[in-house]
Order: sequence, then C-alpha cells, then structure tokens
Amino acid sequence: QVQLVESGGGLVQPGGSLRLSCAASGNIFSIYSMGWFRQAPGKQRELVADVTTGGTTNYAESVKGRFTISRDNIKNMVYLQMNSLKPEDTAVYYCNRKYNILSSWGSWGQGTQVTVSS
Repeated sequence: QVQLVESGGGLVQPGGSLRLSCAASGNIFSIYSMGWFRQAPGKQRELVADVTTGGTTNYAESVKGRFTISRDNIKNMVYLQMNSLKPEDTAVYYCNRKYNILSSWGSWGQGTQVTVSS
C-alpha cells in the first residue's frame, strides 16, 4: 500500500493562507481518488476535498471557493491550497487514497496540524 506523509501545517492568522502537501511513497497515477480530510477536537473526521484520476474535484460546502485540491501524478504529490482561512478550519489534516471507485479510504497517517488564530 502506498504510504502518505502530510506536511505544511502551522499557525496562521484568520484570512491567511497555507498549502498542505502529501508525499506518496509510490506511484499515484492509477489511484482512483486522492483526498484531504480533517479532524477538529471533539469532532468526527470529515472529507474536505478529493480529486480523481480524471481530475474531477469534490469539496465540502464549508471550504468551497477557499480551498483547492490538486494532484501531481509525476511527482506523486497531492496538495491542498487553503485561502481565506477561518478559525473553524483549525484541525489536524490528513491525506488519504481510494484505489478504485468501490474501495474504502485507506489507512491514516499522522496528519499535519493547522491552527487558525489571531
């Protein structure tokens, strides 16, 4: 199974931007969907955005227009550009993969902490 390592989190002021990166240990070209999730304290993990091999993207309503997911199948990287950040975006962010349309999301990595605060 492809292993994923998230990076790029940090402390940012409201209205600021961050770009999260997800480095894969192997080829992601054939992986059906790559996604970003987040989990805030006391809340369930939720899907933030995902992108398929065909480039179709899907976003949670709360981040539409502010976040952009992208994948680089040459570099085996997945990115999440986050703009206009809000305190409610504070969470641990995780990258994950779904190998085909019928499979479940895979195992979880350690994630990267994003804190939005003044």
